[in-house]
Amino acid sequence: MSITPPAPGFDIGFRDLNREIAVADLPVEGSLPDWLSGSLLRNGPALFETGTRSVRHWFDGQAMVHRFTFDEGRVGYANRFLDTPSHRAMTESGRIAFREFATDPCRSLFARFFTRFTGFTGKATPNANVNITRFGDRYVALTEAPLPVEFDRDTLETAGVVGYEDGLSGQVTTAHPHQDPGTGDLVNYLLHFSRTSEYRVYRQQSAATSRELIGRHRAARPSYMHSFGITRRYVVLAEFPLVVNPLDMALGGRPFIENYRWEPERGTRFTVMDLRDGQVRGVYEAPACFAFHHINAFDDGDDVVLDICAYQNASVIDALYLDRVRAARSVPLPRPTRYRIGLDGGGRVGVEPLSEEALELPRIAYDRYNGAPYQYVYGAGARGRRPDDFLNQLVKLDVTTGATLTWSEEDHYPGEPVFVAAPDAPEGAEDGAEDEGVVLSVVLDAARQSSFLLVLDARTFTERARATVPQAIPFGFHGLFARHH
Repeated sequence: MSITPPAPGFDIGFRDLNREIAVADLPVEGSLPDWLSGSLLRNGPALFETGTRSVRHWFDGQAMVHRFTFDEGRVGYANRFLDTPSHRAMTESGRIAFREFATDPCRSLFARFFTRFTGFTGKATPNANVNITRFGDRYVALTEAPLPVEFDRDTLETAGVVGYEDGLSGQVTTAHPHQDPGTGDLVNYLLHFSRTSEYRVYRQQSAATSRELIGRHRAARPSYMHSFGITRRYVVLAEFPLVVNPLDMALGGRPFIENYRWEPERGTRFTVMDLRDGQVRGVYEAPACFAFHHINAFDDGDDVVLDICAYQNASVIDALYLDRVRAARSVPLPRPTRYRIGLDGGGRVGVEPLSEEALELPRIAYDRYNGAPYQYVYGAGARGRRPDDFLNQLVKLDVTTGATLTWSEEDHYPGEPVFVAAPDAPEGAEDGAEDEGVVLSVVLDAARQSSFLLVLDARTFTERARATVPQAIPFGFHGLFARHH
């Protein structure tokens, strides 16, 4: 007779959080740096069930925004759902009314015919549950449909979808726009589905709602790309061999991601586009891999260096369906990997592992080192990971030496680590001050079924403080730190 071991408890991170609260003063253990003043804004899914129905995938939960405020050693907390048609349909009507990443509300073939090439969403749902960025002084939540949703930083109240004032079209984008390292403009791309689909790379001045086309690149079978790379000179599109026939997207009758097929024989193709004039410098081939997240990229002479959290294949997407991840089935792990693209070297691409430590949800000292040579990346990893466990530690990796520091506690599951630089940290990379600051991460304590905000010293990777939240926060994705001026 076999005895089933108890569940590890992290499944609460994939359960509904229905309570919206505002707490002015959380209990804090330890001490915060005097200079830490501002708001950590986080985004992620927090509603998966309605009535007897459930969305199918972690990526499909309804968006909730969380805010941690720091002021004179105190920490406040608030959370609020984005007020969107998809959220209202679930809470008011008990319906899943909009297509998501891996969930389809079973529209008819007739309806699909009249909404072909509308991307995820026959009816576009602004369930912007992936990331947060700024359009000037405006804060917007993002997903992979080009429908940013504005919200108030202080109240978290939803203001509505931000309309673009331009003629650019496309059905899919990324929730990871970059800042142009030279100008500060936002840079992103749209994928326009057609008989021959097209990536349309654009720039957007920081406070504007109009976009300017940089360049185009055609693809008969476009790739699923969650993010991309940028240097001071180039945009790099990493076209992994998870590809789609646009006709299948229109007529296949399947949710968005289930139209894509893994074709490893295609390899990975790096399309390098000039940021100035949109000319494609070249398309460079490497062995097949998959990734959600780029770490950083930079120019090195005639080479482009691209660091990615690389998986062997795209099976991680299937592993994150709710029925599987809640049952504590194994989730594949990525390794930080460096790709060196020789622009003038006959198309060669060198591949080098940066560490054997797993690393996902990567963050760097972005304001100073985006698109430039750098030393440190912070991410979520896995300590002594059992096949039935989840991301359970934080990792600091020195990409120049492979050395790592980690933070972990038993039955604790940290989210994306956000680096916040000390305001008086020197500017130059040569002064050794790249890691002068703190790292912030929302951690789920599975045993207590509650969460807390962890504050680590970025240099030593030791704990400085934690602020306990009176509820368990579901696992989220991305966010930003906004300083208070």
